[in-house]
Amino acid sequence: MQNIVGLNKVSRQRELRSDSLNRSIFAMLRLTISTSTSIAHETRMAIRSLIFVALVSRLFFGEPVTVSAGSFDQLTDFTGRVSPIVTMKGRDTFTSEYRYDVSVRNLTPDPIIGDSLVIVLDKITNLAGQDREGLTGELLLDRFEVLDAEGQTDDRKPYFRIPMGTAPDLAPQTDSPPVSIRLRNKDYVAVFTPSFRVLGKKRPPPEPRRAESPAASTQTQAPAQPGPTPMDKLIQLLIKKGVVTEEEWRKANRP
Repeated sequence: MQNIVGLNKVSRQRELRSDSLNRSIFAMLRLTISTSTSIAHETRMAIRSLIFVALVSRLFFGEPVTVSAGSFDQLTDFTGRVSPIVTMKGRDTFTSEYRYDVSVRNLTPDPIIGDSLVIVLDKITNLAGQDREGLTGELLLDRFEVLDAEGQTDDRKPYFRIPMGTAPDLAPQTDSPPVSIRLRNKDYVAVFTPSFRVLGKKRPPPEPRRAESPAASTQTQAPAQPGPTPMDKLIQLLIKKGVVTEEEWRKANRP
């Protein structure tokens, strides 16, 4: 009887220890989960704050991304061979904002890869054809706010990508789809002209097919030699084993 009571006490003590251990493990898991959740929450809040600051800066200050010259190293300057077509689409006199559609026409004899075409707002000239202020010498381009640009070149000139058409290339003597450009004139100058440079990449010609050599052609056209028949294999095996000699076999095959 005493042994049974002792065993019951030991069993209860083990259950209490197991329950205490389980509670400790559960508490540690809750602490870990709450800590990781808090860290994840703080990380998400920090990322949201950075995105918000970036959007506000882009909205109020309009600072486009500056792209290094290395991004255009593989592009060819097609200015003069690919002509930009600039069409004014509207004007807001209150904000002095001008809206343009700009497409390009391929005047070269070669197709140009469609998604490589880029136009760079190179300069803005006044009615006299000058691109600088007469008194201060400041570039007129710096007196304009360029909206919705893709970015800036290393010399801080805004650029835009020409959208692709239905074909992968811009064929010779064809026009590209237009890209919309908005310019805001800080000085409210009534007459000015934007000028663009065109960059892109020519489609390389297809590689010519290699002509086959006469020897290779003869080899391909030569019929395959028939292999040894099962009878030939058997005779060779008999000759090798010494059952029959080659002379006996030739005499047996004479007509």
